[in-house]
Amino acid sequence: MNACGAGRVSLQSAPLNPDSGRRDGGTGGKKIAERFAGWFVSNGSIIIGAVWKRMISVKNLCKSFGGRHAVNDVSFEVKTGDVLGFLGPNGAGKTTTMRMITGYLTPTAGSVSVNGFDVQENPIEARKRIGFLPENAPSYADMTVTAFLKFIAEMRGFGGEERTKRIEAVIEKCLLNHVRYQTIETLSKGYRQRVCLAQAILHDPPILILDEPTDGLDPNQKHVVRQMIAGMAKDKVVIFSTHILEEVEAICNRTIIISDGKIVADSSPAELMKKGSLDEVFRRLTTTADVAAA
Repeated sequence: MNACGAGRVSLQSAPLNPDSGRRDGGTGGKKIAERFAGWFVSNGSIIIGAVWKRMISVKNLCKSFGGRHAVNDVSFEVKTGDVLGFLGPNGAGKTTTMRMITGYLTPTAGSVSVNGFDVQENPIEARKRIGFLPENAPSYADMTVTAFLKFIAEMRGFGGEERTKRIEAVIEKCLLNHVRYQTIETLSKGYRQRVCLAQAILHDPPILILDEPTDGLDPNQKHVVRQMIAGMAKDKVVIFSTHILEEVEAICNRTIIISDGKIVADSSPAELMKKGSLDEVFRRLTTTADVAAA
């Protein structure tokens, strides 16, 4: 039996009260707030004392749904300065793995450590150090950009001048100034992605987990988001999932390819491309049972 046969203790949580988090009494708040549950913690900022510090350690991680292993004995480590592209076909286990790293899902087996804090044993401390952009960029559609970021800042425990300073900083970094007073529902998908990225970095976390941050964007919007990711990568850990291989070539210094819940490659894009184009290597590793021969 592999590591997925073992059980684990349930994940502790510190959920946000979705009703008290809603400012306008609207009916869509609960679902969105649940997507962010546990992420709004006070004093989220952290100072990194050492360059190239190991920040994420994933050991024998497994997740089963019924009799199906969505993630099967996955292990890897990530250090400061790594920009890790997480690749795999649909249903390979990318999103499930990222949700377990962030504490959104409880592993069936295995463990995740974030900056030395076990995600199950110390979920609040682990989450303070992570900025999370979930897939589909959830937010409150009827809030303005500024009001939404103010809400996030307050849930993170920031007030007064510090709150204002952080809001202004992320608005500038994510190029949101000329839409800051628009309601989120009026924004293009590209701008909605930027708003959700802004909430993920508002507390200046050392780790960014981005689930398909350019999905559905046009080429110009993708370029802007890639530039923002690259600009933040030098002093952070960045893990992002994508189906776009050119993004991995452009901004990643490391690539993990996952197929059928297992890691089939963990290398730099340059090393992988010694075996062919990244597209060729990806298809070979994710469509054949004999991945060791690739």
